[in-house]
Amino acid sequence: MNAAKPEQPDRAYHHGDLQRAIVNAAIDVLRETQSTEFSLRELARRAGVSHNAPYKHFADKRELLGAVSAAGFDQLADRMSDAGGGHSNPRTRLTAMARSHVRHGIENPALYRLMFGGLLGVAGDGRPTIEMAAAEKLRTLIEGAVIDGALGSPVPRNRRNTSKIDSAVLSYWSQIHGLTLLLIDRLVGPSARSDNLAVRAVNTMIDGLAAGIPALPSDVWVGPRIL
Repeated sequence: MNAAKPEQPDRAYHHGDLQRAIVNAAIDVLRETQSTEFSLRELARRAGVSHNAPYKHFADKRELLGAVSAAGFDQLADRMSDAGGGHSNPRTRLTAMARSHVRHGIENPALYRLMFGGLLGVAGDGRPTIEMAAAEKLRTLIEGAVIDGALGSPVPRNRRNTSKIDSAVLSYWSQIHGLTLLLIDRLVGPSARSDNLAVRAVNTMIDGLAAGIPALPSDVWVGPRIL
């Protein structure tokens, strides 16, 4: 009888590196399989650590997926920031960010669905805080372009304008998120036209709001809610 195979020892990760290694392994699996139906044991194997190693950082799979989604939001925010960073004109900046947003979704459909879908939502509990904190970066980028004048003129950040800024962010998010999902699901295409379609969507939104940004009702909130 063969002797039992000894458990694979953990690599000598620095603090935080093991957590990142597990998250990166999950992102790789998502990209390859387009499914969240993987086990923490599989991620440990890919990362080259013992099967119990993921539980040193994640209590369960939902907590891990929250960290994966947060990493996806960080990636998207970085892409949008890089795309818009070279444009002093706020309208051009917003359209550049929109193009990068759509590309991110098309290139990472399963990750995008995890980020914006309902898998991590739990009634009475809300979405993971780590995910919502990362998602807030997107709102800040969009809001910044609106405040700087992407809709034709600056919208000063003050209490009176809060509802109008939220309304503009909602309009952008609705247009671009909807377009991204339509392209992912191949209800609109081809995906090679995503840049052009994103620019058209943003310009349509801007032209529609140029005459004035309607304020949202006082009980409507836009963006991540960290409970």
